[in-house]
Amino acid sequence: MRREELNDLAVFLAVAEARSFTRAAATLGTSQSAISQIVRRLETSIGLKLLTRNTRNVAPTEAGEQLIATLRPAFNEIDTRLSALSALRERPAGTIRITSSRHAAETVLWPVVSRMLKDYPEVTVEVSIDSHLTDIITDRFDAGIRLGEQVAKDMIAVPIGPELRMAVVGAPAYFAERGRPLTPHELTSHRCINIRMQTKGGLYTWEFGRDGRDLNVRVEGPLILNDVPMILTAAAEGIGLACVMEDQADAFLKAGKLERVLEDWCPPFSGYHLYYPDRRQLPPAFSLLVDALRYRQATRRRQSPVS
Repeated sequence: MRREELNDLAVFLAVAEARSFTRAAATLGTSQSAISQIVRRLETSIGLKLLTRNTRNVAPTEAGEQLIATLRPAFNEIDTRLSALSALRERPAGTIRITSSRHAAETVLWPVVSRMLKDYPEVTVEVSIDSHLTDIITDRFDAGIRLGEQVAKDMIAVPIGPELRMAVVGAPAYFAERGRPLTPHELTSHRCINIRMQTKGGLYTWEFGRDGRDLNVRVEGPLILNDVPMILTAAAEGIGLACVMEDQADAFLKAGKLERVLEDWCPPFSGYHLYYPDRRQLPPAFSLLVDALRYRQATRRRQSPVS
């Protein structure tokens, strides 16, 4: 097989997996027109239509699905062999691509990456900050970081941080005017700051638990945000109560700008995990990062929205 034909097949697979000429072009670092021309050339060479196109989506035909089933394991095997070759190098090198939420990147990932880059100058780390549940295989990431309950069951998941807790907070002036809720049920009579979940687009239902019993409360209030720093600022100004991760509110609590309520209704839940597909042999640089991030203490699992 000529090198050009192998390249055409790789481009086709990228388009088929991305379901988009635009996203495939961005991933491969080329133009959409070049990608389209390559796919047309491949279809002409094979004599079969491989992709169906419309204004919103690209999908493989039956012939395309059969070709994908042949190509994917072949290219995975090539990647595995190349990874094995890179393992022969004495020092870890290469690029590691990771998708992570901002909170996880700042609190867990960055302290490790900053040390790693100083100790291993031949390693490059690319971090994509995104709260959405990214398909790391389609988007060609080596790994992702999300809360334990958000990780797909077919992924290898490595705990990289301690258990987390939520905190319901409000300004002293707010409590002086409206009083303090003693149970989550009482939140329905309070002004609360809703958070728009970036992963699903809906409003977060505040989650509580005590004595083995879970309780979800849909709150109402004058403000909806999708940014935690703005939520904390609004809460500190007395706009309403907020529900955020405990450590995110810590500075405001220490400064006396916010006070905490319902603490005994906020149990710990599973913290951040690094997740990646099953690979028989990991590249040295990636293995180094996994080991450095690995949290050495067992964690329990419980769901939380803010990541």
